[in-house]
Amino acid sequence: MRGLAMIGAAMLVAGCANSSGLVGAWSSPPPFATLQQMCGGQAPDYGADTQAVYSAVYDAYVANRHGKLPQERFCSFQAGLAQQYTAHGASGDMQSRNQWVAYLNDQRAQALNWRASADPTLRGG
Repeated sequence: MRGLAMIGAAMLVAGCANSSGLVGAWSSPPPFATLQQMCGGQAPDYGADTQAVYSAVYDAYVANRHGKLPQERFCSFQAGLAQQYTAHGASGDMQSRNQWVAYLNDQRAQALNWRASADPTLRGG
Protein backbone atom coordinates (compact mmCIF):
# COMPACT_ATOMS: atom_id res chain seq x y z
CA MET A 1 0.00 0.00 0.00
CA ARG A 2 2.82 2.37 0.87
CA GLY A 3 4.45 1.60 -2.48
CA LEU A 4 1.29 2.59 -4.34
CA ALA A 5 1.17 5.88 -2.45
CA MET A 6 4.78 6.59 -3.41
CA ILE A 7 4.08 5.80 -7.06
CA GLY A 8 1.01 8.04 -7.00
CA ALA A 9 2.99 10.88 -5.43
CA ALA A 10 5.74 10.48 -8.03
CA MET A 11 3.20 10.60 -10.84
CA LEU A 12 1.62 13.72 -9.36
CA VAL A 13 4.98 15.46 -9.11
CA ALA A 14 5.84 14.43 -12.68
CA GLY A 15 2.52 15.81 -13.89
CA CYS A 16 3.07 19.11 -12.10
CA ALA A 17 6.59 19.41 -13.45
CA ASN A 18 5.25 18.84 -16.94
CA SER A 19 2.47 21.43 -16.69
CA SER A 20 2.46 24.43 -18.96
CA GLY A 21 2.46 26.99 -16.19
CA LEU A 22 -0.93 28.36 -17.19
CA VAL A 23 -3.41 27.94 -14.38
CA GLY A 24 -6.59 26.20 -15.36
CA ALA A 25 -5.25 24.72 -18.58
CA TRP A 26 -6.48 21.16 -18.98
CA SER A 27 -4.67 20.62 -22.22
CA SER A 28 -1.42 22.03 -23.40
CA PRO A 29 -1.79 25.56 -24.70
CA PRO A 30 -0.45 26.13 -28.18
CA PRO A 31 3.15 27.30 -28.42
CA PHE A 32 3.69 30.99 -29.07
CA ALA A 33 5.00 30.30 -32.58
CA THR A 34 1.75 28.50 -33.43
CA LEU A 35 -0.33 31.44 -32.25
CA GLN A 36 1.82 33.82 -34.27
CA GLN A 37 1.45 31.69 -37.41
CA MET A 38 -2.36 31.77 -37.18
CA CYS A 39 -2.34 35.22 -38.78
CA GLY A 40 0.63 34.86 -41.11
CA GLY A 41 3.14 37.62 -41.49
CA GLN A 42 6.53 37.96 -39.90
CA ALA A 43 6.49 38.03 -36.10
CA PRO A 44 9.32 39.77 -34.27
CA ASP A 45 11.41 38.21 -31.56
CA TYR A 46 10.07 39.91 -28.45
CA GLY A 47 13.17 39.12 -26.41
CA ALA A 48 12.65 39.60 -22.68
CA ASP A 49 9.02 40.57 -23.32
CA THR A 50 8.11 37.26 -24.96
CA GLN A 51 6.29 35.84 -21.92
CA ALA A 52 4.19 38.98 -21.43
CA VAL A 53 3.32 39.13 -25.13
CA TYR A 54 2.51 35.40 -25.17
CA SER A 55 0.20 35.87 -22.20
CA ALA A 56 -1.71 38.63 -23.99
CA VAL A 57 -1.89 36.72 -27.27
CA TYR A 58 -2.99 33.53 -25.49
CA ASP A 59 -5.80 35.37 -23.68
CA ALA A 60 -6.96 36.83 -27.00
CA TYR A 61 -6.70 33.35 -28.56
CA VAL A 62 -8.98 31.87 -25.89
CA ALA A 63 -11.59 34.53 -26.64
CA ASN A 64 -11.14 33.88 -30.37
CA ARG A 65 -11.47 30.13 -29.95
CA HIS A 66 -14.74 30.58 -28.05
CA GLY A 67 -16.20 32.92 -30.65
CA LYS A 68 -15.94 36.09 -28.55
CA LEU A 69 -13.22 37.69 -30.68
CA PRO A 70 -13.39 37.58 -34.48
CA GLN A 71 -10.35 36.22 -36.33
CA GLU A 72 -9.81 39.59 -38.04
CA ARG A 73 -9.65 41.36 -34.66
CA PHE A 74 -7.35 38.67 -33.23
CA CYS A 75 -4.96 39.15 -36.14
CA SER A 76 -5.05 42.95 -35.92
CA PHE A 77 -4.30 42.61 -32.20
CA GLN A 78 -1.20 40.56 -32.99
CA ALA A 79 -0.17 42.93 -35.78
CA GLY A 80 -0.50 45.90 -33.44
CA LEU A 81 1.74 44.24 -30.87
CA ALA A 82 4.36 43.49 -33.51
CA GLN A 83 4.21 47.01 -34.93
CA GLN A 84 4.49 48.71 -31.55
CA TYR A 85 7.30 46.41 -30.42
CA THR A 86 9.28 47.11 -33.59
CA ALA A 87 8.72 50.86 -33.24
CA HIS A 88 9.24 51.21 -29.49
CA GLY A 89 9.97 47.99 -27.62
CA ALA A 90 13.15 47.05 -29.42
CA SER A 91 14.50 50.58 -29.00
CA GLY A 92 17.34 51.32 -26.62
CA ASP A 93 15.75 54.69 -25.86
CA MET A 94 14.13 54.67 -22.40
CA GLN A 95 11.22 56.90 -23.45
CA SER A 96 10.36 54.62 -26.39
CA ARG A 97 10.71 51.58 -24.17
CA ASN A 98 8.33 53.11 -21.63
CA GLN A 99 5.81 53.75 -24.41
CA TRP A 100 6.04 50.08 -25.38
CA VAL A 101 5.56 48.90 -21.80
CA ALA A 102 2.50 51.13 -21.34
CA TYR A 103 1.06 49.91 -24.66
CA LEU A 104 1.72 46.27 -23.80
CA ASN A 105 0.06 46.60 -20.40
CA ASP A 106 -3.01 48.19 -22.00
CA GLN A 107 -3.15 45.36 -24.55
CA ARG A 108 -2.75 42.72 -21.85
CA ALA A 109 -5.72 44.23 -19.99
CA GLN A 110 -7.77 44.28 -23.20
CA ALA A 111 -6.93 40.66 -23.96
CA LEU A 112 -7.83 39.64 -20.42
CA ASN A 113 -11.21 41.36 -20.81
CA TRP A 114 -11.81 39.47 -24.04
CA ARG A 115 -10.86 36.20 -22.36
CA ALA A 116 -13.09 36.93 -19.36
CA SER A 117 -16.05 37.23 -21.73
CA ALA A 118 -15.39 33.66 -22.87
CA ASP A 119 -13.89 32.03 -19.76
CA PRO A 120 -16.21 31.98 -16.73
CA THR A 121 -13.31 31.21 -14.37
CA LEU A 122 -12.04 34.77 -14.90
CA ARG A 123 -15.31 36.53 -14.14
CA GLY A 124 -15.74 38.16 -10.77
CA GLY A 125 -18.58 37.14 -8.60
